[in-house]
Amino acid sequence: MAKSPATSQGSRKSSNSQQRKSPSEFSAASPYSDVSSVKSNSSRNPVVIAARTLAGAVGSCFTPPATISTTEDRGFHEFRAPSVGNGEKNHRSSKGIYGKSYNSTQTTAPMGVKFTMEEIYKATRDFSPSLKIGQGGYGTVYKGRLEDGTFVAVKRAKKSVYDSHLSVEFQSEIQTFARVEHLNLVRFFGYLEEKDERIVVVEYVPNGTLRQHLDGMNGKILDFAARLDIAIDVAHAVTYLHMYTDHPIIHRDIKSSNILLTDNFRAKVADFGFARLAADADSGHTHVSTQVKGTAGYLDPEYLRTYQLTEKSDVYSFGVLMVELVTGRRPIEPKKELKERITPRWAMKKFTDGDAIMTLDPRVERSPATILALEKILELSLQCLAPTKQGRPTMRRCAEILWSIRKDYRDLSASDCNRSMSSHSRISSSSREEKWSAE
Repeated sequence: MAKSPATSQGSRKSSNSQQRKSPSEFSAASPYSDVSSVKSNSSRNPVVIAARTLAGAVGSCFTPPATISTTEDRGFHEFRAPSVGNGEKNHRSSKGIYGKSYNSTQTTAPMGVKFTMEEIYKATRDFSPSLKIGQGGYGTVYKGRLEDGTFVAVKRAKKSVYDSHLSVEFQSEIQTFARVEHLNLVRFFGYLEEKDERIVVVEYVPNGTLRQHLDGMNGKILDFAARLDIAIDVAHAVTYLHMYTDHPIIHRDIKSSNILLTDNFRAKVADFGFARLAADADSGHTHVSTQVKGTAGYLDPEYLRTYQLTEKSDVYSFGVLMVELVTGRRPIEPKKELKERITPRWAMKKFTDGDAIMTLDPRVERSPATILALEKILELSLQCLAPTKQGRPTMRRCAEILWSIRKDYRDLSASDCNRSMSSHSRISSSSREEKWSAE
């Protein structure tokens, strides 16, 4: 078996500060394959008037081409940036969910394990077809097993398409992976760059992609509570990237097929091939890209128009993702009638017309708590989908709002449950009394 990062010797160093534990045997599911009369009161929302104008513009960048978290509630005061070491000045606290106590992030992370081809061959059994778990334009992904029993995903670039363009993406991915570590980010184990081979080794996440679950490919349909938890997990991960020391990291490809789910439906953001370091926030500069990167349906229209990349481009994509979560639909549905083909535009139109309930995935159970949370999520999505970055909230603000939505959802759900139990108890008691009277 290949050596794990914890046991590699010589110049090899693990990118994590703690030894990784081996997960248990995983399922075969691949996470690496590319009616209610209740009326929404959303029309009373203060953002709706402006939103009616926006709703028609949301689809401008959507031109079609030729699950249950165990996170415990924490207060908003814990949304803080990672600490900066080496004596650098930083007024942000090192505590909270973005501090070292939570994710063990190092200020200057090592580059991870540099594997040999021999180790990769052992881990994948010579790239056995039986271990192939995904394939895309970049290459093929295999399930592997390191020497200590740790399961990993081995991402191998296609030799036929490998060029200087893909070299940049490869270097970007390993450099970004080596910088970060967070509960809701796929963990980086190491890489190989040798002759014409380019390989990235990352954490194997067993329960498929969010998109697979929304499509019902894994059997069980995600309930509303699980979807809300997933949204919060993703918000945590992207907030962490955006608040990373002095140079925020922009993911550039936030989408449901890049969100992997663990066995207990914890969400992990994956695929850093398009990620970029943002300009220093204090400089006021933006990253100007010479080539648009991302996925149709998720792309920020301002980025498409100006080629200026900021953290708010990720916020826009996150807005699309939230619409996906509540509707179950893909961002672009070519088989739908024209007015429903661009899912975010359709959903925002329904919301601003006071018909939010019509956007809810019909497979999800409807309740007063669900309907209220749905309206609040669509309101947040509307803000994230603003046509320019100035109109969008930060990812940190998105996370805070989602915490509040989940708290209200849980409180109202518990209240509804208690009322239901009380009503059932009264009915049962009344039935017993009637029976005794009859006797």
